[in-house]
Amino acid sequence: MTVTVRFAPSPTGRIHIGNARTALFNWLFAMNNKGRFIQRFDDTDIARSKQEFSDAILYDLHWLGIFPDATEYQSRRFDIYDAAVERLKAAGVLYACYETPEELDLRRKVRRTRGLPPVYGREALTLTHEQIAEYQADGRRPHWRFLLPNFSGDPQQPERTEMHWNDLVRGEETVDLASLSDPVLVREDGTYLYTLPSVVDDIEMGVSHVIRGDDHVTNTGVQIALFQALAAEPPVFGHHNLLTTASGEGLSKRTGALSIESLREDGIEPMAVASLAVLVGTSENVAAVPTMGELAERFDPAATSKSAAKFDPDELFVLNRSLLHHMPFAEAQDRLIVLGVSGEQAEPFWLAVRGNLDRLADAVNWWRILRDGPQEKPEFSDDDRDFLRQAFDLLPEEPWSATIWKDWTGKIREATGRKGKALFMPLRTALTGLPSGPELADLLPLMGREGTLARRP
Repeated sequence: MTVTVRFAPSPTGRIHIGNARTALFNWLFAMNNKGRFIQRFDDTDIARSKQEFSDAILYDLHWLGIFPDATEYQSRRFDIYDAAVERLKAAGVLYACYETPEELDLRRKVRRTRGLPPVYGREALTLTHEQIAEYQADGRRPHWRFLLPNFSGDPQQPERTEMHWNDLVRGEETVDLASLSDPVLVREDGTYLYTLPSVVDDIEMGVSHVIRGDDHVTNTGVQIALFQALAAEPPVFGHHNLLTTASGEGLSKRTGALSIESLREDGIEPMAVASLAVLVGTSENVAAVPTMGELAERFDPAATSKSAAKFDPDELFVLNRSLLHHMPFAEAQDRLIVLGVSGEQAEPFWLAVRGNLDRLADAVNWWRILRDGPQEKPEFSDDDRDFLRQAFDLLPEEPWSATIWKDWTGKIREATGRKGKALFMPLRTALTGLPSGPELADLLPLMGREGTLARRP
């Protein structure tokens, strides 16, 4: 069997790190099984779905390192859904309902007062032809419900109906269909809710595994029943835990919380996002994984916890620093060129400063310091100023070797008697304008003697 997975967001906003978790779970599962990844846009909500969001989601996925084998749009597949509706009607498992929202709400309240579960009572199944004609004469248009399996054979007296499956993430799962209302598949205006197009597409596209958030567990019981009603073998389902903020709040596309776009604009590396999105809430230690291939090796859907995964966005910066501190020059080179960092000094410069970066773009600040000196003129006490003048007088002539910093500070120590912070801090401030930063032993050869002397107070 060829493994085929899909990521199927509705294009009504930008995706966030929680959505990325689902996309990455599917992508890594496909990688590990040499399978296919379908990007499917559930855009049947014509009013809210926008092409600009579809394009932005594809861009975000590419930035993360996810490259779909195919891209599909549900809005272009209505003929297929229409045909499935006719099959379900012919099979007697899709029935017309004429209740208004107000009538349904009243019935739910009545059922609660009687100690019954507030599910739909299937009253529409008992409507006479006269009642239906009366509703239609009043201008009512029906919505259509899927008749969930009922082993008793009497729609009015459902027995306990359980749907079982072996979940890829959670193990054995059960949903009691008797505790659910028959789901509405088609609205009064003829538009489709999520369930029918999703199942029909999974059948038509040969989806073998559906990996998604555990907020869909109940939906899965219904969808398996719909697969069976359409005479199709259900795929293997896997439901991973959801990501929440550190305070336990859910994430939303509509609020832009931790959107992939905002994380990218904040200078977070894609593999920092991918590492956290995949590893948090699993038995694996959360660490910066430099490549998608290595992340795939660490990925095991069954290692995912059943409880929600809380994470602190600050963890992203920890992972980001780790990735940058070990990033080879070849990987950073093209991005550095865009930032204006190029030439013979680019590689030794990168190796010198990468260990002090929070974001790759921060390298520009150190490049300016290297080229132009401190951004602001440092201030010194009289003692430090006298010390620095003496120190700069001791700067060795060129050519310099890799030990120039050690040679120079050795002469300074011998001549002035200063050592430790009293020696190094004034020198660092004079050379860079900052109290901390990359090793001066690495920066000094890049400054050269002339550039170093230009920083003399």
